[in-house]
Formats: sequence, C-alpha cells, structure tokens
Amino acid sequence: MRTTFHIIQALLMIFFVPAQTPAMAQTIRGIITDNSNNQPLSAVDIRVKNSSKVTSSDSQGLYKVTLDKANRTLVFSYPGYQQKEVTVGTETIVNVKLSVKIRAFEDKEVQTTQLLSGKLAGVAMVKSRRHYIHPPVPDFNTESYNSITENGFKNVSRNPLSTFSIDVDVASYSTVRRFVNSGQLPPVDAVRIEEMLNYFNYTYPEPKKDIPLSMDTEISEAPWNNSHRLVKIGLQGRKMDTRSIPPSNLVFLIDVSGSMNQPNKLPLLKSSLKLLVNQLREDDKVSIVVYAGAAGLVLPPTSGNRKQTIKNALDQLEAGGSTAGGAGIKLAYAIAAENFLKAGNNRVILATDGDFNIGTSSDSEMQRMIEEKRESGIFLTVLGFGMGNYKDSKMEILADKGNGNYAYVDNIAEARKVLVSQFGGTLHTVAKDVKLQVEFNPGKVQAFRLIGYENRLLNNEDFNNDEKDAGDLGSGHTVTALYEIIPVGIKSKFIGFSDVLKYQKPSVTRLALGDELLTVKIRYKTATGNSSKHFEKPVIDTSTPWKSTSNDFRFAASVAAYGMILRNSEFKQNATFKEVIEWAKAAVGQDEEGYRKEFLNLVKSSSLLSDELLTSKN
Repeated sequence: MRTTFHIIQALLMIFFVPAQTPAMAQTIRGIITDNSNNQPLSAVDIRVKNSSKVTSSDSQGLYKVTLDKANRTLVFSYPGYQQKEVTVGTETIVNVKLSVKIRAFEDKEVQTTQLLSGKLAGVAMVKSRRHYIHPPVPDFNTESYNSITENGFKNVSRNPLSTFSIDVDVASYSTVRRFVNSGQLPPVDAVRIEEMLNYFNYTYPEPKKDIPLSMDTEISEAPWNNSHRLVKIGLQGRKMDTRSIPPSNLVFLIDVSGSMNQPNKLPLLKSSLKLLVNQLREDDKVSIVVYAGAAGLVLPPTSGNRKQTIKNALDQLEAGGSTAGGAGIKLAYAIAAENFLKAGNNRVILATDGDFNIGTSSDSEMQRMIEEKRESGIFLTVLGFGMGNYKDSKMEILADKGNGNYAYVDNIAEARKVLVSQFGGTLHTVAKDVKLQVEFNPGKVQAFRLIGYENRLLNNEDFNNDEKDAGDLGSGHTVTALYEIIPVGIKSKFIGFSDVLKYQKPSVTRLALGDELLTVKIRYKTATGNSSKHFEKPVIDTSTPWKSTSNDFRFAASVAAYGMILRNSEFKQNATFKEVIEWAKAAVGQDEEGYRKEFLNLVKSSSLLSDELLTSKN
C-alpha cells in the first residue's frame, strides 16, 4: 500500500503541479538613461531590495542582475537623481529612466568651532532658510588650471642630470574624461601627462623586504619617431593587506558652500565618502568638519564600526553660503592633531570644488598654510568634484605641498576606484619625499626630454637636500615616468647648438664609452622617518624592438602620445589618434577593471571631436 501511495503521489506532482512564475532564477538586463535627454547613466547602483546584492551600470548605461523567486524588486539610485524602485514580473528586459531631483536645501551659517583649553567645543547651526531648486547646468565656465610649459630637450653635454619629484595624483585623467564625455576636448593646461600615466596600474616587481619601493626600466624606440628612443622608469610601492594597515585618524573636511549645490558635487561627494566609510575598521576614527561662511565640527571622532552614525552625519549635510576654505583647513588640521595617532595614519580628506572665496583663498596663501601644516605629520588627500567653477589649480597646489594625493571624482565608479579598489594606496603612505635623479651618459645620449612632470621638477642639488619636499608613494601604488632620448649621431630639429666653450673643454670618461645608457637614482624617506635613504640602478644600452616590448611599455607610450596630441604639443611629432588607438589596442592585456578599454573609447571619442572641430573651422 505504501509503495502504491508514493507512485500515485509522484504522478499527481507530474501532471498537476502549477506553473512556476517567475522562474527560480532569472537574469534581468537593461539600460539606464536620464529621463530628460535619454543619455545613458554609468555607475548607477542597482540593488535587489531586502538583499545585499548590488551591481552597477557600465559606461554605456547597461546592467545585468540575477533575481530569485523571492526578491523581485530592484532599487536604482544615483547621486542627484530620484531613487526608483521597479518590481519585475516575467520580463527579462527592464529599461529604466531616472529623473533629476527637485530637492530642498537649507543655507546654514556655521559658527566657527573654538579650541578651549585643548578641548573641542560644539557647533551651532543657525540662520536656516529653505529653498527649492532644480540643480542647474552651469552656462558659464570659470574653471582654473595651472599653466604648463612643456619640458623641452636638454643637451646632455651641458645638462647631464634630470631631477624631479614623483607624482601619484591622477586627477588630470578623470578631468580629461569628463570633458570628452561631455562632448568637448579639454583645455590644454588640464592635461598633465604624468597624472594620465599614473592613473593606470602596471606590473612592476615587488619591493625587497628592507625597501618600501622597487624600480623597473625598459627601453625601445619612440613610436612617434623611430630614430629616437623611449625609456620607461617604473616604481612599485609595497602592497599591504588592508587588514594590517595601522589605525587611521581621518578628518573629512567637506565643502558645503552654495557652489556645491549640484548633483555632481555634494550628493556625489556624500555617496563617495560612504564607500570609504564601508572600508573602515573599529580602530579607525572619523571626524567631520564642514565649511561654508565659516567652519565647524559636525561629527566628533567616531569609531569606524559606527558606520551608520557616520553616514547619518553625511546625509544631514546641505549646501549654502560662501566658501571659507582656509578656516576649514585650519580647523581640520587642529582636530587631526588633537587625536593624533603616533603609530597610525593621520590624514585630512578634503572634498571640494576648490572655489574658496573668503578668508585665506589665494594660491600663495593656501600654499604657505599647507606647507606649515604638513610638518605636523598629518597627510592630505584632496578629492575634487564638479564643473563650471572647478578650481583644479588650487587643489593641485594643496595636494603637492601637503604631503598628499589628488583625485578628481567625476562619477561614483571613480569614487569606488579611489576609495575602495585603491583604498590602501590612497590612505596609507609607504614612502614619502620620493625623488628621482637620472644621469645620462654623454657617450650614448645626445639629448633627453622628460615627458610630463613639469610641475614636479627639482633643482639638481635638491636631490640630496632632506629639507626639500617631494611626492609620497602609497601602498600598492605605481609611478611611471618616460624619457624620450635622442641618441648620439642623430640629427634633430629639437637640438640647439651653442658656440664652443673657450675656457672649458668637455671630457669623456672611460665609463662614458661603456654600455651604460644612464643611471637612475632614488631617494626616499620611510613614512615616519626624517632622514632619506638612497639606491641607484645603472641602465644598460639594450633596446627591445617595439613589438616585443611589454604591454605596459606600449600602453604607457600610448597614453603619453594621447596627452601630447590633446596638448597639440610640438613633441607629438608623428603621433595621431589613429596610431594611439592601434598601439593601445594591442597593449590592453588582462585589464580586469576595464580601465584600458575605457581609455580606447576615450581616444576614439577625442578623435571624433577633433574631426568635428577641424570641420567647423574649415
């Protein structure tokens, strides 16, 4: 009887089971666009409601997510846009349009926090008035960038040394991307080639145990002029497990002035810092300082395990008022000093559009102030946001002079790269005041040119001067520099000749007749040290054919050529957008994060914009 019952039960299940709608697991695809102009939105967060499952849209606004039977509601959110929930039925294609927020904000005049007997007093928020505003698209442009005079070729017989500070800033690349994606080529002074080079990761050897950084070199012909040579110098900072990074004392210094009242400014800023908050540990502490007409403390030092408390403090911030950036910097450093960790990472994270307009605001004033603050052992990270009135020139100075790094955040994907993927490198320094000095062999090299780093050049005597500030290298960061070389015996329009010296006669040593092309010297301090250490590496004159070089070499050369084309540099020589695309396409390599493929699309878009510009002029 029991066997017969089981057979009947099985037959009933086969013939009378109800249809399953929807399926247990279903892949949903679609495109996310702006409701006002149908333009795709990249880096939109797509979350399955009541689940930890989160994904994001790609650069074309496309997304893909797998749903199960229980959770069928998707939540779409993007800074500056209204959040949208969509309950999915049996369809597999779900396209979504997001609308810009019409939101309320309050002007707040913030009373300056006072330091009383070494204790931090509270802050009162006063004079609130409510407005309703649709965030405007600026119809003006007061952006500012420091002028760049490109490095020219130097004659080795009279200038055998080249000395510069490293630069791990990457702001220029994302600034260029923002301009190109908005349909215009960037201003030439927004193009800093070293920052474009250093935006990408390269595969360099890991440092030895007793040294926090390693050096790698590679030589081939310059692709834009086959009679010239190209030398790549790469540095690799020691990679540290984020779990073993010392505790952090972080001060978020946030611009809440009226100029930040745009979707790609304060809303994006808050979303970006929340990504960083998610990485914090119990031993880490965060304080929040804001500045508008004045500066104030809105969150005292709070443990990293109180993530929701920190996020709630960020959510309460609204934009309004003028911009007392100098007062904000002073207060932020005072709070960082008050909570200083001797064996920890002490850092101010400044998030702003850089439009300081009251108090200490000139470039020279800001520079002097930040130089004074860096002696305290507190590092600086600068995060730039927005467009129209963006002050890149001020933020570059602050980062360069304040033992810091600088990134421009044009979307939430860039925030994730800077504050999540490269968390250790952005926030933890493994070597500071890192300087390079290259000595060229006059028996092999007629002239040389350092590509980029114009704002990082040092006097030759600065190399051995420990009082001279230089760039800092973060955990896992890579730094890449390129030299274009004119070999001895090659005629070039870039080499000028002067009269033969009357009282001095250059001599060529026996070593100069040997196989060494150049020698690279590195000087650095440990993150907590005050005395520099030094090592050097001679580079033998062996040139690898272009097609046999590493992907890193060819890709770096492609990025440099792209930068020279954007600057309309006389040194671009035979480089064209078409050739850059060919060079880079063959050097993409593994590209797990997709940054190199994105670069290819950027060059293609730039080429189209350039053709359009030429057509409009003719």
